[in-house]
Amino acid sequence: VQLVESGGGLVQPGKSLRLSCAASGFTFITHVMSWYRQAPGKERELVATITSNGESAFHASSVKGRFTISRDNAKQTLYLQMNSLKPEDTAVYYCSKGGNSWGQGTQVTVSS
Repeated sequence: VQLVESGGGLVQPGKSLRLSCAASGFTFITHVMSWYRQAPGKERELVATITSNGESAFHASSVKGRFTISRDNAKQTLYLQMNSLKPEDTAVYYCSKGGNSWGQGTQVTVSS
């Protein structure tokens, strides 16, 4: 299993970022996929989850209405569109297969 996140960076409050996660080494189309994040000094938390066919998704209350998880099964890629970013969204964001395989993470910093 290989999960490679990209798209993080430094952004001002209110701006947007789109994270990507390129997946390989497993049958992507058959797996539920998720985004997690971990802020300094805090536990890793679930941000969003999407079903294998992309038809249903869950978003944590802290990001609902601002973030959108999606996937392209043909490209074996998971996405997280993040709008109206807040300083409290600052964290390392991780792509996960089933909550038991992880990428290396991508840093998102929201600051003016």
